[in-house]
Amino acid sequence: MGDRCSDMTAMEFLPVLFMVAGVVLVTGVTLFVSSLLRPSNPYPAKNMPYECGMDAAGEASAGRFRVPFFILAILLVVFDVEAMFLFPWAVVLKEIGLVGYIEMIVFMVLLLVGFAYAWLKGALEWEA
Repeated sequence: MGDRCSDMTAMEFLPVLFMVAGVVLVTGVTLFVSSLLRPSNPYPAKNMPYECGMDAAGEASAGRFRVPFFILAILLVVFDVEAMFLFPWAVVLKEIGLVGYIEMIVFMVLLLVGFAYAWLKGALEWEA
């Protein structure tokens, strides 16, 4: 009985396997055909760095990003992850009951504390 159940589970994933194989096949064929059809004419001006319509000025390591840029980027990722957790949680809220609701409230409170801390430290202020 356990063997039949494991075979049935494997059969349920067969469409997913076909879809992944199809995506890999279409991607491979597209890359192969585009490599045959595209013009390949590298010349020195084409291989130069391009920066907003002007020639690049200085070395790439000389221009550094400021720390607030990275803090803002990390905050964006954190709140994107929060949104990613909220959608599945909302779908299964009836099944997980009060315990799942309380866990998500604790999660949201922790994120709000982090948001308040970042706000008070001035991480959300952007100076030119």
